Amino acid sequence: MPRRDGVSTSLPPTVTDRLAVALAPVDAARARRYPGPSATRQPVHTVYVPADALTADTPRTWGERALALLDRHAPDAAALAAVLGLPDDRVAHAVHARVRAKLATEPVEDLRIDFEDGYGVRPDAEEDAAAARAARIAAGAHQRGTAPPFLGIRMKSLEPDVRDRGIRTLDVFLTTLLAAGPPPDGLRLTLPKVSHPEQVAAMALLCAEFERAAGLAPGRIGFEIQIETPQAVLDPDGRATVARMIDAAPDRITGLHFGTYDYTADCQIGPAHQSLDHPAADHAKAVVQVAAAGTGIQLSDGSTNVLPTGPADRIHDAWRLHHRLVRRSLARAYYQGWDLHPGQLPTRYAAVYAFYREALEPAAARLSRYARRVTDDILDEPATARSLSGLLLRGRECGALDAAEVTRLSGLDDAGLATLAGRRAP
Repeated sequence: MPRRDGVSTSLPPTVTDRLAVALAPVDAARARRYPGPSATRQPVHTVYVPADALTADTPRTWGERALALLDRHAPDAAALAAVLGLPDDRVAHAVHARVRAKLATEPVEDLRIDFEDGYGVRPDAEEDAAAARAARIAAGAHQRGTAPPFLGIRMKSLEPDVRDRGIRTLDVFLTTLLAAGPPPDGLRLTLPKVSHPEQVAAMALLCAEFERAAGLAPGRIGFEIQIETPQAVLDPDGRATVARMIDAAPDRITGLHFGTYDYTADCQIGPAHQSLDHPAADHAKAVVQVAAAGTGIQLSDGSTNVLPTGPADRIHDAWRLHHRLVRRSLARAYYQGWDLHPGQLPTRYAAVYAFYREALEPAAARLSRYARRVTDDILDEPATARSLSGLLLRGRECGALDAAEVTRLSGLDDAGLATLAGRRAP
């Protein structure tokens, strides 16, 4: 080819044009399937409350109970550090102060009103009334501005024995909720015990029918999938079922939640060994993580059923276990989990806040060097810069970090972090 600006080439321009045409369908499919990180804030936990135990004051009373437990069993930073093994006084003081403030102002980030295992089988009239009542409480909380940022229900599954009941509960809840106004931005619907992509497609059909009935834009109602059966991870041919589930409801799946105890029980693991950190659970979550990578779908770990109740030594033991498991999940990029008792809130927030505060200075320094193109002992790539930015953004969104300190240490504000993190526009 002729020389241009002193550079020689061999390929004619038509080659590039032909490749662009050939790869256009692949480019479009990849952009659709893997849009990148979601711009939606991810809650650090989901609190599950049986529908019959729900009141308008549930988030506030959980916060009050959690704060009372913290003040009784870890009244200051030194006590909290001694129980949980926080690394230094500076981190401990910041964490203790932030946990107390969080419990007093926003103790529950994501509330799921449970009509499944935590609620059980009730007469139809009773569950109908409970679903309508739950919707009225949710609508009232949103109207008063007292609702948690995320709020919704876990219906019964689409398995044959409870399918009709699950659909009816969803119908009653959404019909009553939508009668009060448009669906709130933080609405969450959770479909449990999913084992086949066809069940996900059926749930997507239900959402579409509600949108038509309510005059909502297509895709306005999304839902979460609970991964609590081995069949949801691998199908009989060894394929990743969860990847096929994602494809069964494009643009509707908002989250994938791991169910610790159902999953490990189905794997024949004995009760004494059922835990978030069992190797079988780790395998399942690794498959889910790979299947969801790049999709923007948010992942949630499960729960621990060891509750902080009883005498002080038992409470401290339960706190240490919960704190360790939350930290472990965070290190494995599961930034959300389930909390089943108010006493788990102090250690949820302590683990989350300590995780981000310990990471702040080294992450911000690396990001600052990357942005200034300074190379010393670590050569960070764009992918690592995305990870560092995402880490600091998550710390900001959950309240572990303040905007001023992040900007001071990294040189980047939230908008700059979001750009580097590759977050798509909200």
